[in-house]
Amino acid sequence: MAKKKKFKNITGDVVYSTNQNYDYDYGGDEMETLAPEEQDLRVWLDKKHRGGKTASVIKGFVGSEDDLKDLAKILKSKCGVGGSAKDEEIIIQGDHRDKIMKILLDKGYKAKKAGG
Repeated sequence: MAKKKKFKNITGDVVYSTNQNYDYDYGGDEMETLAPEEQDLRVWLDKKHRGGKTASVIKGFVGSEDDLKDLAKILKSKCGVGGSAKDEEIIIQGDHRDKIMKILLDKGYKAKKAGG
């Protein structure tokens, strides 16, 4: 099986330009992460599109993708379960809303339970 080429750090939709003076800006607009006390997080319980399994979903995080993944890693390790961080939300496997709320509040985040 042939290896697929992976293109890293290439964003946008410009493929080729014949203009010799064209200078494409590859830098993405990295969002600044708000301080924990300025974040307004919501902890949801979700079963949809998960094969009937329950997941705790944290929504409302404002910041960079790296900071989102760092927070997800902390939550996953403290809860002792798997999960993921993508599309500006953190998904933790299982119903761990109470434990997640305690962890977030101890870290200084404003968090509320929402949904079912």
